[in-house]
Amino acid sequence: MTDLTPEQQTQLEAAAFRRLVSHLRERTDVQNIDLMNLAGFCRNCLSNWYLDAAKAAGLDVSKDQSREHVYGMPYEDWKARYQFDASPEKQAAFERNRPKEG
Repeated sequence: MTDLTPEQQTQLEAAAFRRLVSHLRERTDVQNIDLMNLAGFCRNCLSNWYLDAAKAAGLDVSKDQSREHVYGMPYEDWKARYQFDASPEKQAAFERNRPKEG
């Protein structure tokens, strides 16, 4: 692999992030619980990581703003349009797979 400068690496990572966000915005059929059960993260996780990065950089970004950035619309609007109740099986899988705190 070509040696990358830190700036080039950041540019590539940013492009990959933008593509992931775009993909998740297009795939409204994929529920967050499905992402959590299969990959261990979801859109909310991604928006939280974005928020953490903003705070680490000293930027004043709210949770609502970080979610809107990931969802492409206010979170409440996305939930009303695209989120469905998870089946008992999906909820049980989520509980089995969720990271244990503390």
